[in-house]
Amino acid sequence: MSQIWVVKLGGSLAKSPSLKTWLDRIAQHKQPRIVIVPGGGGFADQVRIAQKQWGFQDQYAHQMALLAMRQMALLFQGIQPKLALASSFLKINTLLDAEKPVVWMPELEMLNKAGIPASWDITSDSLAAWLAEQLSVTDLVLVKSALIPNYCSIEELMQMGIVDKAFTQYANKLNSQIKVINHEYIDTFSSWLVK
Repeated sequence: MSQIWVVKLGGSLAKSPSLKTWLDRIAQHKQPRIVIVPGGGGFADQVRIAQKQWGFQDQYAHQMALLAMRQMALLFQGIQPKLALASSFLKINTLLDAEKPVVWMPELEMLNKAGIPASWDITSDSLAAWLAEQLSVTDLVLVKSALIPNYCSIEELMQMGIVDKAFTQYANKLNSQIKVINHEYIDTFSSWLVK
C-alpha cells in the first residue's frame, strides 16, 4: 500500500509568495498521497478579533474558526485547481485512491462526534494530528512561517508557541513521523517526497 502524508500548511503562508510554490509542488506529486490541512490564517484572526470585541463563547469561535479553515481550503484550490476538496473520510480516501492531492475541509459534526473540544488550545495543528491518526498516515508535516530551531522536541515547540497547546495530546497517539518545517525549506520537503 502506498504512503499517505498529512501536510498542514499554516494560514500565515497566505501572506507569502511561497504558498503557490507549496501548492504547485504538492499537486504535481502522486506519491506519497497527500492530504493538506489548511490553517485558518487571516480568516481565523478575524474570529479572534470578533470574539475579543463581542465576548461570545468558544463554541461559536470554534465553529467560525472551522469556517476559516474551509475558506482557506477554497483559497488553496483557487490558487491550484488540481487540488481536490473533501470533508469526509470516504471522500478523502476515494480521491487519494484516484491519486489526487486533497485539501481537507473540516466539518463541525465530524469533530463533535470525535469529542474534539471547542478551544483555542486546539488549532489546525492539533486537527492535522487528529486527522493523521484517523487516516493512519506515515508522515505528518507541519509547515510554518516561524523559524524552527534545530533539534527541538515537540514539547519544546509547544512551549515556544510554534505548535498549539494541545498538539502533544494528539501527536502522542500517532505512529507517524512528525516533521515541523519552515515554509522556506520547500526543496527539503521535496527531497523527502522522492525518497
